Amino acid sequence: MAKPKVLLLGSIDHEPARKEYEALSEHAELIEPKSKNRADFIKKAKSGALDGTVAIYRTFGSASITGGVDEELVSALPKSLKFICHNGAGYDQIDVPACTKHKIHVSNVPGAVDNATADNAVFLIIGALRNFNASILNLRKGQWRGNTPPPLGHDPEGKVLGILGMGGIGKNIARKMQAFGMKIIYHNRRKLEPEEEGGASYVGFEELLKQSDVLSLNLPLNPQTRHIISHKQFDQMKAGIVIVNTARGAVMDESALVAALDKGTVSSVGLDVYENEPEVHPGLVKNEKVLLLPHMGTYTVETQTAMEKVVVANIKSALMEKRLVTRVPEQNGIAYDD
Repeated sequence: MAKPKVLLLGSIDHEPARKEYEALSEHAELIEPKSKNRADFIKKAKSGALDGTVAIYRTFGSASITGGVDEELVSALPKSLKFICHNGAGYDQIDVPACTKHKIHVSNVPGAVDNATADNAVFLIIGALRNFNASILNLRKGQWRGNTPPPLGHDPEGKVLGILGMGGIGKNIARKMQAFGMKIIYHNRRKLEPEEEGGASYVGFEELLKQSDVLSLNLPLNPQTRHIISHKQFDQMKAGIVIVNTARGAVMDESALVAALDKGTVSSVGLDVYENEPEVHPGLVKNEKVLLLPHMGTYTVETQTAMEKVVVANIKSALMEKRLVTRVPEQNGIAYDD
């Protein structure tokens, strides 16, 4: 009897995870695509070249070959496919309803990304509060702090940190910023149980905008959260607010952010994610009040190794148990095919 196939879309870059993946060859035929673009990938999938594939190991970067996992792509994949295991906490590249319609179960990598992404947010919060970016740029130009020194920064102690999206990353940021003396408030789809809040206080969305000295965006991107922060929301914020985004770029309207910076509503910003990566809005690039990173939230050896191992664990569970370890919450309650 032929072994089931596992398709690798992308690469596994760290040896410990790669060895665990290769060990799955005992249970499955491990295959890789020969296509270099979406059209050819879909053509080959429709021709039967991927028949027998039951699970896909997918990376964020594989979109350069396949594009997003949408209805068109899912429809072309073999009927044998039951599992897509995505390497990332965010999975906005995947149309989960389309996968569910085709009885494909999807997993992501929650938890493993929390520490590194939260550390990244801490760096951006402190850097934006202290106005470090302008002086870093001037120092590299040989101008010390600048011919006209930047405005004085602010200490985090005593400031209100508002967290929009109090999941694993949001809770990790809250815990770390409490050590800097910040008061934490948050808004979520639901209020957390007291033991989950860790001393943070739940407030409504508008109250979060009005009360926060620093606003950290930590919510997933979906049709409901796209541009959840735009012109109307900036008008509700404290004058001089600091904004940090380590979630997904499109949860915030970048054009509205540029306008709020120009108006002075927003005093400084720390960004790791952008609406149209790798493109960055020119109004953000030229503004010295904006501290920019090129999507480096999980860019550590330890975190990326851990993430890859979670994906391999999902693939192994799919093969051996016909179940996923970390299935996405939208599919909770949906029965597996035994």
